[in-house]
Amino acid sequence: MRACLLASGSKGNSLFIENGETKLLLDAGLSAVEILRRLHAIGVEGSEINAIMISHEHQDHIRGAGALARKLKIPVILSYPTHKEASRYLAKTQVIEFESGYSFCFRDLAIDPFPITHDACDPVGFVIESSDGAMGVATDLGIATRLVVDKLQKCRIVIVESNHDEDMLMNGPYPWHLKQRIRSRHGHLSNNDSAALLEEILHPCLEGVFLAHLSEVNNDPSLAHSAATIMLASTNICSPKLIVGTQDQVSEIFCING
Repeated sequence: MRACLLASGSKGNSLFIENGETKLLLDAGLSAVEILRRLHAIGVEGSEINAIMISHEHQDHIRGAGALARKLKIPVILSYPTHKEASRYLAKTQVIEFESGYSFCFRDLAIDPFPITHDACDPVGFVIESSDGAMGVATDLGIATRLVVDKLQKCRIVIVESNHDEDMLMNGPYPWHLKQRIRSRHGHLSNNDSAALLEEILHPCLEGVFLAHLSEVNNDPSLAHSAATIMLASTNICSPKLIVGTQDQVSEIFCING
């Protein structure tokens, strides 16, 4: 199984996942043209993508999904409430619906969508499992609930949110109501929150950690990396590869093998 953050941040998000003959996009928050360009940059053609899976209806996660799905003639996979809320993006698009909390299969993958706390109609994280092991994705969440921890504890790769540095947010240019929204139970995880989540899910078989959805205004990649690195240095449970996602370029590709 391979994973690569094509884009990660407040302006657009998309994660490429590959397992055997299956290639998925998780979220498509850039234009279709830009997503295709970034796929090409990692040696993948759009015609190879089998489906687009959506975590929630916010524009930075779904903006390009309909246009890309129509162009490639592939389905968009999302929950019924998210489909209903985001129907304007998905006209004349093949849709496969799932229900949060209930696992389903797509090609050679078992996919477990689980509820998370965010200010969207039906936001979900995912555990995506193959014969190689499991990958967990939990971004855009205000708090890391016990369910989130339980879902991510078995994964060999995790993609977790590290949205903001608390001091940068509070001293930054955002209006107070937006700062409060980001810090709320339905907002985003700070670097320290992300490190605390990682500490709870560490296990000997965790091989790769992506830090995702960093704010360009209220965070710095070095601060996110430092918070996670300091936590990892305090334990000898495992030493996963740490990759920080950015808005403007694709990340390193991380691969796990069976």
